[in-house]
Amino acid sequence: MAAQWTEHAERRLQEAGLRRGGARLAVVEQLGRGHCAQTARDVEEAVRRGGREVGRASVYRALEQLVGLGLVTRLDVGDGIARYEAAHPSGEHHHHMICDDCGTVAPFEDDELERSLEHLAGRLSFRVDDHEVVLHGSCGCREVSSRRGG
Repeated sequence: MAAQWTEHAERRLQEAGLRRGGARLAVVEQLGRGHCAQTARDVEEAVRRGGREVGRASVYRALEQLVGLGLVTRLDVGDGIARYEAAHPSGEHHHHMICDDCGTVAPFEDDELERSLEHLAGRLSFRVDDHEVVLHGSCGCREVSSRRGG
């Protein structure tokens, strides 16, 4: 799935007349690895760990271009930091759980939730083009920390 998205993104960039090289390609490759909800800084650091020099402004610019082309979804999970992940052309997606104690962002999928959202939209006569579900709570890290004496 990740390789398919990367190829799709590269084709879409070419169709849009944007060149393939540099920071944009490095960002596409990093997002194509399928990591969930990465910040621009996460993307930048991963690209650098991979041995490529890239400027922070170039990463932000590439992310915004990818969002503008519908290749990347920008997520707001309520902490004031934008996160980014590949937007699959098939519409396949997931939602997120955020631990308000440790900040962990975990993806989840739920077919029943998707059916409920479709049912709700039908009942309200509302066409939903996109949706995002973000659950806030605790992953249990605080309980683990308190048992360790932390």
